[in-house]
This record gives sequence, C-alpha cells and structure tokens, in this order.
Amino acid sequence: MKKNIHVVGAVIIKDEKILCAQRGKGRVLPFKWEFPGGKIEEGESPQQALKREIYEELQCEIEVGDQIELTVHEYDFGIVHLRTFYCKLVEGEPILTEHVIIKWLHCDELENLDWAPADLPTIEKLTSTAQLEY
Repeated sequence: MKKNIHVVGAVIIKDEKILCAQRGKGRVLPFKWEFPGGKIEEGESPQQALKREIYEELQCEIEVGDQIELTVHEYDFGIVHLRTFYCKLVEGEPILTEHVIIKWLHCDELENLDWAPADLPTIEKLTSTAQLEY
C-alpha cells in the first residue's frame, strides 16, 4: 500500500506574474517545475505549513489567500495530496535554498515549462481563467 503524502504549494503572485520553481538534481522528480511548498507537518493547518515551507525554502514571508486546487496524484513513491493556494509576498525576495532556478511568468507562459504532474491541474485552472484572483 502506498503512503499518502499531504503537501501544499504556493502560487505566489507579484506584478501579475507567478513564481515557478525548478526542483534540483538530487531530489524526487529532478528538474521538474513546481509551485514551492512542502509537506504538512502534524498539527499544522495547510496555511501554516505553507508559510513555514516558503520561509524555509525561499527565506521570505507570504500571506496565504484562497485555495486554488486540491489534486491527488499517484507517483511510484506514494500518493500526493497537493493543495495549492494563491499567495503574495509580504516580506523579502525569494532566495534559492532548495531549487535550481525560479522564474516569474504570466499565466499564458506556464504551460511552456515541464511541470510535476501533481501541479498540472492548478496550471490548467490558472490558464483557463487567465486571471489572478488573489
């Protein structure tokens, strides 16, 4: 039986662009693009986990808005339950600690990247509305 992994992803919006982050070489799903975030720890709400993860990964603070999507995707290593949220930076600029590169892209540019499969439903929702609703 595969392990259920509950994670969160931040759709960080700045100047009508979205922050996209590329995973590193030695990680699961190397070089795939994702919305930054991570695992929800026991006792944390998804919003608390997202704030903590973004601070740890990008060394900046965010404000978490509405949920965009809940995706369940089965990988060979487990079943990922990904909740994505609209977010905005409130303090600091992203500093790479776990990702290879970040890009700020408009909605219509998102599909040009090679995304992790669990992120695709969020991409579809963002590109179909073509409007950032934070």
